[in-house]
Amino acid sequence: MRAVRTALDYGVLCLCSVLLLFPMVYALLMSFMDGAGILAGHLWPDRWEWVNYQAAFEQAPLGRYLFNSVLVASVITVGRLIVSSLAAFAFVFLRFPGRDLWFYVCIAMMLVPWEATVIPNFLTIQQLGWTNDYLGLTVPFWAMAFGIFLLRQQFRQIPYELYEAARLSGIGNFRFFCRVVLPLSKTGLVTLAVYSFLDAWNMYLWPLLVTNDDRFRTVQIGLKQLQTQEIASSWGVVMAAAVVAMLPTLLLLFAGQKQLRKGFMQGAIQ
Repeated sequence: MRAVRTALDYGVLCLCSVLLLFPMVYALLMSFMDGAGILAGHLWPDRWEWVNYQAAFEQAPLGRYLFNSVLVASVITVGRLIVSSLAAFAFVFLRFPGRDLWFYVCIAMMLVPWEATVIPNFLTIQQLGWTNDYLGLTVPFWAMAFGIFLLRQQFRQIPYELYEAARLSGIGNFRFFCRVVLPLSKTGLVTLAVYSFLDAWNMYLWPLLVTNDDRFRTVQIGLKQLQTQEIASSWGVVMAAAVVAMLPTLLLLFAGQKQLRKGFMQGAIQ
C-alpha cells in the first residue's frame, strides 16, 4: 500500500512538472521553427532555424535591452540589500521611541497594491526629471517592506547579548553591522538578492511608463515591441528573443533555489 501511494505521489509530481515545463520547452522549440511550422501547430521543428536568434538581435536592439535589464536589476538588488539590511538592523538592535509601531507601519505597506502607488511615483519621478534615466528605473524600488521583514527575521537569530558585548568593547554600530551581522546572515541576504533580481528583471509596466527611449528600455519592453513588429511574419524570432531573455533568470533561479527556499523557510518559522 505504501509503495502504491509513493508511486502515485511521484506520478502526480511528474504530471505537474510536465505541465509547468511544457510552455518553456515549447517556446524553445518554437524559437527554431519557421513561421509555417508554427502556424501549422507543429510540436517539433521540421528544420532547425538558427537564423531566428540572429534576426532577433538584428531587428531590435536586443543587446542594449539585455544590458539595461542586467544593469537595472543589479542596481535595484544592491539598493534593496543596503536599504533593507540597514532598516532591519535598526528594528532589531537599536532602541528608539515607536520602533515597533514603525515596523508595523512598514509591514502594513505590504498590503498596499503596487498599482496604487504607480501614479504618485510616476509624478514624483517626472518632477525630478528622472524619466528616460536609470535613476527613475531603479531608485523607487530600493525600499521594500518584504525585504525589511525578511532580514529582520534573519537578524533576530543573532543574540542581542552579542550586540551589547560589542558595544561594551567599543565597537560601533556600523562596524558591528558589517563585521558580525552581515556575515551571519548570508542566507537571508542571498534570498533577498535572488528574489529582488528576478522581480526587477520581470518588470514591465514601470519601464514602459518612465521610458520612451531605446537607450534605457529593458528587455521586457523590447520583447513587446518585437512581438508587434513580427506578429505578421514570424513568431520564431519572438520566441528566440523570449528564450534569450528567459535564460539569465532560469540560471539564477537554478543556482540560488536552495538558498531561496532556505531563506523563505527561516523567515516563516521565526
